[in-house]
Amino acid sequence: MCLWKQWKRGRTRIRELRALGVPEWACIVMANSRRGSWEMSRNTNNALPTSYWEAKGLKSLLSRYPELC
Repeated sequence: MCLWKQWKRGRTRIRELRALGVPEWACIVMANSRRGSWEMSRNTNNALPTSYWEAKGLKSLLSRYPELC
């Protein structure tokens, strides 16, 4: 959600999504969506692989949960 809020303008969202390898038509649809940032974060999370988030230094809760149990 924070990543989506950083990309404030539609042009920025299209550019950043395109750089991440999202198809052109999906970039335009997602960037022009009127949905809130929390709902768009779900779409962004589905569009980006987990390796992207690991490269940013974030850990997956799905992999961490079995370790804690």
